[in-house]
Amino acid sequence: MKTFDGSRLPVKSWCNAPETTALKQALNLANLPFVFKHVCLMPDTHQGYGMPIGGVVAAQDMVIPNGVGVDIGCGMIAVKSSLNTQAVNKDTLKKIMGRIREEVPIGFNHHKSKQSWPGFKAAPPVEVIERELNSAHHQLGTLGGGNHFIELQKDGENNIWFMLHSGSRNFGLKIAKEYNDQALKFCSKKYKDVEVGRGENSIAFLPLESLEGREYLEAMNFALKFALESRKRMMDKVIACVGEGLKFNIEQEVNIHHNYAALETHFGRQVMVHRKGATSAKAGEWGIIPGSQGTHSYIVRGKGNPESFMSCSHGAGRRMSRHEAVRSLDLAQEIKKMDDLGIVHGIRTPKDLDEAAGAYKDIDLVMQGQADLAEIIVKLEPLAVIKA
Repeated sequence: MKTFDGSRLPVKSWCNAPETTALKQALNLANLPFVFKHVCLMPDTHQGYGMPIGGVVAAQDMVIPNGVGVDIGCGMIAVKSSLNTQAVNKDTLKKIMGRIREEVPIGFNHHKSKQSWPGFKAAPPVEVIERELNSAHHQLGTLGGGNHFIELQKDGENNIWFMLHSGSRNFGLKIAKEYNDQALKFCSKKYKDVEVGRGENSIAFLPLESLEGREYLEAMNFALKFALESRKRMMDKVIACVGEGLKFNIEQEVNIHHNYAALETHFGRQVMVHRKGATSAKAGEWGIIPGSQGTHSYIVRGKGNPESFMSCSHGAGRRMSRHEAVRSLDLAQEIKKMDDLGIVHGIRTPKDLDEAAGAYKDIDLVMQGQADLAEIIVKLEPLAVIKA
């Protein structure tokens, strides 16, 4: 762990060499008058909107919409099955992944019919939520795009696991934009002397006791519930698709967020901890840290390190942007990597390179960098992958 000075509070980094832009964003956050103790950078850190992805900030009496980000509730679910790899071959895996594609809407696809969920009736009376409710009835249980994925994996004993990465669809994006705009207006009136940036790159904030701050938290918490339910429903579909030709039991499940803010107590103070692309790692708490496409993923148990506000990374972290990946990675080489490992995958054209393994940091180095934050419980290898 390295400490960077040059701001009101230090920045503590578990990232070996944080990119200059991400470090600058972290130093900007550390200058905010209400930020508590220090700012943390996890080993998968890279630049985000306003706050780095892989960043952790504790705030006193304030919430930063861009400290959570545009995919509120983005997170992971992993399920261990009683299946052994002897029960499947490559053809079986291809058939299973084909069925999953038929059952789980991916990318811009939504359910044609409205999905029923009691949570919709409990939606808070917040305008941005009410505007999105109709479309959300069709988005619940859909994967979305970007770096979201579904994988079948195996552990060291050849047990098969199912893993899925998804978020809150349009809810997260619309809530983030609405309340970042509200925060910018608030700061321009009440905190003119505080540098909070502009537009998408702002670190503008709202008081927790303000109407806008309370609305943001209500909307954010609803999006978290939506994202959690969405992952559960997709995982049920995955389990059903695998179960069409194979009999097995579910032995373990972990379902977590890695984009959210929550009131927690650290260093004797109650603070709003923002985890943007970061996983809660309280002592004994189970978490999921996925690798990039074609690399290992990990089931971990938190060590409760107070210096990271009891957090660890949320994945491998990008080492290049999507555009750079498409422009610079070699398609044939990335396909060969996956084929040589025997992984069923969907890399076919240059546009698929935005999520290729070469676009991401080395997950094993990321794990080494946070040995004091989380303990590895299970190491998983991919067998088949669907990228959104």
